[in-house]
Amino acid sequence: MYFRTVFIINLNKTIITTIANLLVGEKGIIKGMPFESVPLKLLEMGCLPGKEVELIQLAPLNDPLYIRVNGSHLAIRKETAELIEITKSENLCEVIKS
Repeated sequence: MYFRTVFIINLNKTIITTIANLLVGEKGIIKGMPFESVPLKLLEMGCLPGKEVELIQLAPLNDPLYIRVNGSHLAIRKETAELIEITKSENLCEVIKS
């Protein structure tokens, strides 16, 4: 009788970056921001630490960025997006067969 053992190792790699560095379709969790530098309207729309943010679209000259946060679709300037830190998770799976 022949048995094959397969081990799957899930390696989660967390990256700290900003919203401005996301690619279209990528998501991240807001980690923090300088509240005095971010427009109040952004905070009122739910752009707060712990919320998931997704880059939906970029304008032709990469400014502004169109994002989805807390169910709201927002357009923010690139200079504002560079202030908002996020954590991005990359799930890497390694399969070992023996």
